[in-house]
Amino acid sequence: MRPANSSTASWLAAAVFAAMMTIGGGLVAAQSAPDSENGRYSMTPIPEGVLRLDTRTGTVSTCTKNGAGWACYAVPDERTALDAEIGRLQAEVEKLKGQIAAGPTVSGKIDEAMPKSDPLKKDPKVAEGDRKIEIPLPSDQDVDRVMSFLEKAWRRLIDMANRVQKDVSGKI
Repeated sequence: MRPANSSTASWLAAAVFAAMMTIGGGLVAAQSAPDSENGRYSMTPIPEGVLRLDTRTGTVSTCTKNGAGWACYAVPDERTALDAEIGRLQAEVEKLKGQIAAGPTVSGKIDEAMPKSDPLKKDPKVAEGDRKIEIPLPSDQDVDRVMSFLEKAWRRLIDMANRVQKDVSGKI
Protein backbone atom coordinates (compact mmCIF):
# COMPACT_ATOMS: atom_id res chain seq x y z
CA MET A 1 0.00 0.00 0.00
CA ARG A 2 1.29 3.36 -0.82
CA PRO A 3 0.74 6.42 1.28
CA ALA A 4 -2.17 8.59 0.30
CA ASN A 5 -1.38 12.08 -0.77
CA SER A 6 -3.34 15.04 0.46
CA SER A 7 -5.45 15.48 -2.69
CA THR A 8 -6.58 11.87 -2.64
CA ALA A 9 -7.36 12.08 1.07
CA SER A 10 -9.32 15.28 0.66
CA TRP A 11 -11.18 13.82 -2.29
CA LEU A 12 -11.99 10.70 -0.25
CA ALA A 13 -13.11 12.81 2.71
CA ALA A 14 -15.33 14.91 0.44
CA ALA A 15 -16.95 11.77 -1.01
CA VAL A 16 -17.57 10.34 2.46
CA PHE A 17 -18.98 13.68 3.61
CA ALA A 18 -21.28 13.87 0.56
CA ALA A 19 -22.49 10.32 1.16
CA MET A 20 -23.19 11.07 4.82
CA MET A 21 -25.09 14.24 3.90
CA THR A 22 -27.14 12.38 1.33
CA ILE A 23 -28.04 9.67 3.82
CA GLY A 24 -28.61 12.15 6.67
CA GLY A 25 -30.57 14.49 4.42
CA GLY A 26 -32.83 11.60 3.41
CA LEU A 27 -33.54 10.84 7.05
CA VAL A 28 -34.27 14.48 7.82
CA ALA A 29 -36.52 14.71 4.76
CA ALA A 30 -38.40 11.56 5.83
CA GLN A 31 -38.91 12.98 9.32
CA SER A 32 -40.15 16.37 8.13
CA ALA A 33 -42.44 15.02 5.39
CA PRO A 34 -46.08 16.03 5.70
CA ASP A 35 -48.45 13.63 7.45
CA SER A 36 -50.33 12.93 4.23
CA GLU A 37 -47.21 11.33 2.73
CA ASN A 38 -46.88 8.99 5.73
CA GLY A 39 -50.45 7.76 5.28
CA ARG A 40 -52.07 9.59 8.18
CA TYR A 41 -54.70 11.25 5.98
CA SER A 42 -56.78 9.60 3.31
CA MET A 43 -58.13 12.03 0.71
CA THR A 44 -61.23 11.47 -1.43
CA PRO A 45 -62.35 14.00 -4.05
CA ILE A 46 -65.91 15.32 -3.72
CA PRO A 47 -67.71 17.96 -5.84
CA GLU A 48 -67.10 20.70 -3.26
CA GLY A 49 -63.39 19.89 -2.75
CA VAL A 50 -61.79 17.02 -0.82
CA LEU A 51 -62.99 14.75 1.98
CA ARG A 52 -60.14 14.10 4.44
CA LEU A 53 -60.05 11.14 6.85
CA ASP A 54 -57.54 11.21 9.70
CA THR A 55 -56.53 7.54 9.98
CA ARG A 56 -55.17 8.01 13.51
CA THR A 57 -58.19 9.71 15.14
CA GLY A 58 -61.00 8.84 12.71
CA THR A 59 -61.96 12.51 12.28
CA VAL A 60 -63.54 13.37 8.94
CA SER A 61 -63.16 16.86 7.47
CA THR A 62 -64.25 18.58 4.29
CA CYS A 63 -61.59 20.70 2.68
CA THR A 64 -62.61 23.43 0.24
CA LYS A 65 -60.67 26.08 -1.61
CA ASN A 66 -61.73 29.65 -0.99
CA GLY A 67 -60.20 33.01 -1.85
CA ALA A 68 -57.56 32.81 0.92
CA GLY A 69 -56.57 29.17 0.21
CA TRP A 70 -57.69 25.76 1.38
CA ALA A 71 -59.73 25.42 4.57
CA CYS A 72 -60.74 22.16 6.29
CA TYR A 73 -63.74 21.92 8.60
CA ALA A 74 -64.58 18.90 10.72
CA VAL A 75 -67.75 17.05 9.75
CA PRO A 76 -70.14 16.79 12.73
CA ASP A 77 -69.99 13.35 14.29
CA GLU A 78 -73.45 11.79 14.23
CA ARG A 79 -72.45 9.20 16.80
CA THR A 80 -72.23 11.87 19.50
CA ALA A 81 -75.71 13.15 18.65
CA LEU A 82 -77.10 9.61 18.61
CA ASP A 83 -75.55 8.82 22.00
CA ALA A 84 -77.05 12.00 23.45
CA GLU A 85 -80.51 11.10 22.09
CA ILE A 86 -80.24 7.55 23.47
CA GLY A 87 -79.32 8.94 26.89
CA ARG A 88 -82.27 11.35 26.82
CA LEU A 89 -84.70 8.59 25.86
CA GLN A 90 -83.37 6.27 28.56
CA ALA A 91 -83.89 8.99 31.17
CA GLU A 92 -87.43 9.56 29.90
CA VAL A 93 -88.19 5.83 30.08
CA GLU A 94 -86.97 5.69 33.69
CA LYS A 95 -89.12 8.71 34.57
CA LEU A 96 -92.22 7.11 32.99
CA LYS A 97 -91.54 3.83 34.79
CA GLY A 98 -91.44 5.77 38.06
CA GLN A 99 -94.76 7.47 37.26
CA ILE A 100 -96.39 4.15 36.43
CA ALA A 101 -95.09 2.56 39.63
CA ALA A 102 -96.40 5.47 41.73
CA GLY A 103 -99.83 5.59 40.04
CA PRO A 104 -102.90 3.42 40.73
CA THR A 105 -102.79 -0.13 39.48
CA VAL A 106 -105.25 -1.29 36.85
CA SER A 107 -106.48 -4.86 36.83
CA GLY A 108 -106.97 -6.75 33.61
CA LYS A 109 -110.73 -7.26 34.07
CA ILE A 110 -113.44 -4.75 34.83
CA ASP A 111 -116.69 -5.49 36.64
CA GLU A 112 -119.09 -4.04 34.05
CA ALA A 113 -119.68 -5.62 30.69
CA MET A 114 -118.96 -3.55 27.64
CA PRO A 115 -122.02 -2.54 25.58
CA LYS A 116 -122.59 -4.60 22.44
CA SER A 117 -123.32 -1.61 20.23
CA ASP A 118 -121.72 1.77 19.83
CA PRO A 119 -123.62 4.32 21.96
CA LEU A 120 -122.73 7.14 19.59
CA LYS A 121 -124.22 5.40 16.60
CA LYS A 122 -127.92 6.08 16.12
CA ASP A 123 -130.45 3.38 15.43
CA PRO A 124 -131.21 3.29 11.66
CA LYS A 125 -134.97 3.51 12.24
CA VAL A 126 -134.54 6.67 14.28
CA ALA A 127 -132.18 8.17 11.72
CA GLU A 128 -134.72 7.63 8.90
CA GLY A 129 -137.47 9.32 10.91
CA ASP A 130 -135.34 12.43 11.50
CA ARG A 131 -134.36 12.91 7.87
CA LYS A 132 -136.67 14.20 5.23
CA ILE A 133 -134.95 14.63 1.92
CA GLU A 134 -137.11 16.11 -0.80
CA ILE A 135 -135.82 16.17 -4.34
CA PRO A 136 -137.91 18.42 -6.57
CA LEU A 137 -138.78 16.90 -9.94
CA PRO A 138 -138.02 18.89 -13.09
CA SER A 139 -140.84 20.91 -14.56
CA ASP A 140 -142.21 20.34 -18.07
CA GLN A 141 -140.37 23.43 -19.24
CA ASP A 142 -137.03 21.97 -18.00
CA VAL A 143 -137.73 18.66 -19.78
CA ASP A 144 -138.54 20.54 -23.03
CA ARG A 145 -135.25 22.49 -22.83
CA VAL A 146 -133.23 19.31 -22.37
CA MET A 147 -135.04 17.58 -25.26
CA SER A 148 -134.43 20.58 -27.51
CA PHE A 149 -130.72 20.57 -26.66
CA LEU A 150 -130.41 16.82 -27.36
CA GLU A 151 -132.22 17.15 -30.71
CA LYS A 152 -129.87 19.95 -31.85
CA ALA A 153 -126.80 17.98 -30.74
CA TRP A 154 -128.03 14.84 -32.56
CA ARG A 155 -128.70 16.77 -35.79
CA ARG A 156 -125.24 18.37 -35.68
CA LEU A 157 -123.65 14.95 -35.17
CA ILE A 158 -125.54 13.47 -38.15
CA ASP A 159 -124.63 16.49 -40.35
CA MET A 160 -120.97 16.13 -39.39
CA ALA A 161 -121.00 12.40 -40.22
CA ASN A 162 -122.60 13.13 -43.63
CA ARG A 163 -119.91 15.73 -44.43
CA VAL A 164 -117.11 13.33 -43.50
CA GLN A 165 -118.71 10.61 -45.65
CA LYS A 166 -118.95 12.97 -48.64
CA ASP A 167 -115.32 14.09 -48.20
CA VAL A 168 -114.08 10.51 -48.04
CA SER A 169 -116.20 9.26 -50.98
CA GLY A 170 -115.17 12.25 -53.13
CA LYS A 171 -111.45 11.58 -52.60
CA ILE A 172 -111.57 7.82 -53.23
